Amino acid sequence: MLSSLLTHGHDIRTLVPRGSVPGLGVVAEAAGYEQRRNELYSWDGMKRGTEPFLVIQHTLLGEGRLDFGGARHRLRPGQTMLVTMPHAHRYWLERGGHWEYFWFILSGREALRLGRDVLAVAGPVLQPAEDTAAQLAGSCHALLTRSLTPAQASVLGYQALALLHDVAFAGARPRTALAPELARVLAHVEAHLSSDLRVDALAQVAGLSRAHFVRRFAAEVGLPPSDHVFARRMDRVERLLTASEMKIAEIARATGFADANYLAKAFRRHRNLSPMEFRARRDEAV
Repeated sequence: MLSSLLTHGHDIRTLVPRGSVPGLGVVAEAAGYEQRRNELYSWDGMKRGTEPFLVIQHTLLGEGRLDFGGARHRLRPGQTMLVTMPHAHRYWLERGGHWEYFWFILSGREALRLGRDVLAVAGPVLQPAEDTAAQLAGSCHALLTRSLTPAQASVLGYQALALLHDVAFAGARPRTALAPELARVLAHVEAHLSSDLRVDALAQVAGLSRAHFVRRFAAEVGLPPSDHVFARRMDRVERLLTASEMKIAEIARATGFADANYLAKAFRRHRNLSPMEFRARRDEAV
């Protein structure tokens, strides 16, 4: 499959304009196989429009660079980059460098959900096995060469994301059963997102001292208690923005934020969007 792409050679194909195919959870917008050498090549994730989409880019030869969340990455042969837009990142070719890669641009609600799941577990740089990389190349080759309906292209885009999802979660450590006192806290958080969930209150639910509770929770759950509560609240906010017509003030009350303004500030830090902008994109994707 990789050999077919190499034989086909460098090419770029736009499949559908963004937003032109409503109803598909994964939309394959474009694909390409490119080589960059001794040229200015740089993409800023905050300067590619306001519509959400993601890029999958697999390095074949040479080396690219990625600055993601303040961390620098070298994108070497065999590595796959996954980034969402808009997002504060930049990827580029160093002066005098050489970078050969194939890529996909995907959009749609399900594409973004899967992409964010992969990023949350594995970060923006993955190392797929050779057979997985070959399957990614096969999907790219099909998008470049075959006559496809939007739904057929969607299947290939979903396949690429599913392959990376497997790569990300294959390396994830299985979660062992939590101690009863911590499991009780997690259940309490889910049932009381609109209530007082400060660390002291959670420590009382666990029946532990504050210091001991914080250490145990971070070690066994993987996040400090306050970060876990914030993540669960943000997840609930996104679900309510997506699946309901509740007002922002109502969502704030339902998820433990003091008011709509406080929620809006927290949500913008989390998603780089206001709640209303997030909801508007949901409506446009339907």
